[in-house]
Amino acid sequence: MSSPAADLTLRHPVERFTLDNGLRVVLAPDSSVPVVAVSVFYDVGMRSEPEGRTGFAHLFEHVMFQGSANVPKMEHARLVQAAGGTFNGSTHQDYTNYFEALPAEALERALFLEADRMAAPAITEENLRNQIDVVKEEIRVNVLNRPYGAFPWLQLPQIAFESFANTHDGYGSFVDLESSTVADAQDFFDRYYAPANAVLCLGGDLDVTETEKLVRRWFDQVPHRPAPPTPYTGEPSPTTARHGVVVDPLAPAPALAIAWRVPDPVADLDTYLGTVLLSELLSEGDASRLELRLVHRDHLAIAQSSYVGLFGDPFDVRDATTLTTQVHHPAEITPERVLAAVHEEVEKVAQDGVPAEELARVQARTSAQLLRGADSVLGRTLGFASAELIHGRAELAGELAARLAAVTPEAVQHAARGLVPDTAAVLELHTAGGAA
Repeated sequence: MSSPAADLTLRHPVERFTLDNGLRVVLAPDSSVPVVAVSVFYDVGMRSEPEGRTGFAHLFEHVMFQGSANVPKMEHARLVQAAGGTFNGSTHQDYTNYFEALPAEALERALFLEADRMAAPAITEENLRNQIDVVKEEIRVNVLNRPYGAFPWLQLPQIAFESFANTHDGYGSFVDLESSTVADAQDFFDRYYAPANAVLCLGGDLDVTETEKLVRRWFDQVPHRPAPPTPYTGEPSPTTARHGVVVDPLAPAPALAIAWRVPDPVADLDTYLGTVLLSELLSEGDASRLELRLVHRDHLAIAQSSYVGLFGDPFDVRDATTLTTQVHHPAEITPERVLAAVHEEVEKVAQDGVPAEELARVQARTSAQLLRGADSVLGRTLGFASAELIHGRAELAGELAARLAAVTPEAVQHAARGLVPDTAAVLELHTAGGAA
């Protein structure tokens, strides 16, 4: 049985300092492999977008790869790859990140590249227009022309939440994207891409003293701008059930998604961890409660899954968020039958609790997944950066496996008692052939 033993805690040393321009720097040295990872997390995500500019956080992520003051277009990619490295970026609900993994001797190259685009990305009409076209094509491929492309991540929040921050389409509407201007992009950069609104996290084979000198050499010259206030994304807990229906002409089978509000992932982390394990207990693996009930025993479902956070990213989101269960089911099975069975399985946990042995299996699997994700220098560095930005403590990333192992059966039972039917948001997806 798993226990919150010391061997589940990643004890990598973490050093931190802050530049005069407000940039927070986290160093996580590890000399076991001759590799370094460089990541910059900006405190701006989909939930930061103003009305009329849906999709702008993701669009601007694309623009940041179009060159900068001293780096021509495509040169960032060439310089990283020529050094034997890889790079990427991603947009989330509450942050946007950019990162490289390279041989240790190429550290300064990556710092130069990130500092240059932090100071002055190439925000031009040509770059903005071509990236709007790229994002629109992504939406066509990933959402509009793909079965279940918007289900449930774009459609369920509209009935699960109330505020614009939580309900709007983070991929962006074509109208909003096409009406974006260079002035909008420059304003977005000036407001959200200030050094004081970012965390620079470096991991791997680096010397702390020398690395600090390199960081200061390249990032001290980025001008200070005040960080914007962190947008408030919390909402009052719902007191009624909410329901919606969408039709997907490309879907081969109907589906159902259920979302329950969960505790604040930052302010109430210990309670929240019980919810994370509950989602795993309900649906992860062939022996999970919903897999056995819906798929194997009652044949109500083709597939099912549960997760916490819009993208299944439970440890790098702020309040408000949900535990979501989605079920794809045969056309002859009504959504009501599926919904009733899901609620019954949750109620069993709420009423009867969880056997310690069952919870231990879930904890072992979940802790192993976290530790496996931290195996690589890049995975570990991204985890530290996310924890520093969202929770204010990079070290938390190394503690999560042990903290999950310490969650009690009573905490998971308490989490289940919070998933009551009369506060759930339910979204039915029907096929073009008619109602399920």
